[in-house]
Amino acid sequence: MTMPHHALEIMLTHPLSPAALLRAARVLPLAANHDATRLMALVPAKTPHRAARRLRHRLGARLPIDVITTHYPDADHRVLLNVAFPPTTHAVLKAAARRAQQTPERFVELALHRALAEHADQETDRLDRAVGQLLAHTTPAYLLSAVGRALTRLPERPTP
Repeated sequence: MTMPHHALEIMLTHPLSPAALLRAARVLPLAANHDATRLMALVPAKTPHRAARRLRHRLGARLPIDVITTHYPDADHRVLLNVAFPPTTHAVLKAAARRAQQTPERFVELALHRALAEHADQETDRLDRAVGQLLAHTTPAYLLSAVGRALTRLPERPTP
């Protein structure tokens, strides 16, 4: 039986030099983005969690790893987020999670969901205000036409 491979994305705290990237790629084959701040790796493991742990164990001392994520969502449309916090931050998280009667993982997951929901609400409000300002100076038909043209053009720069 073959071991499944998991596509993992590695976000680095700072760009790698070409030599550092070559040294790390000798341990595990890697693909880098244009400025070597994000890397991709295929890691064999039974689960995505094990793949992320294996990757961090093999490359953690060689690379300035900030975050490891699964590149593809799972069946529940979730992406694994693997973050190694400094000891003091980890202790604070554990204490806060204990007070909330949650595991540290669940505590961080819920905090992240709240932050993302708040961001989505703020973005919706910002767009509502911007559209309102645009509609004060044009008709809905002209605005809709302009939005359609903008959406059908090729992007002028890569999206994040």
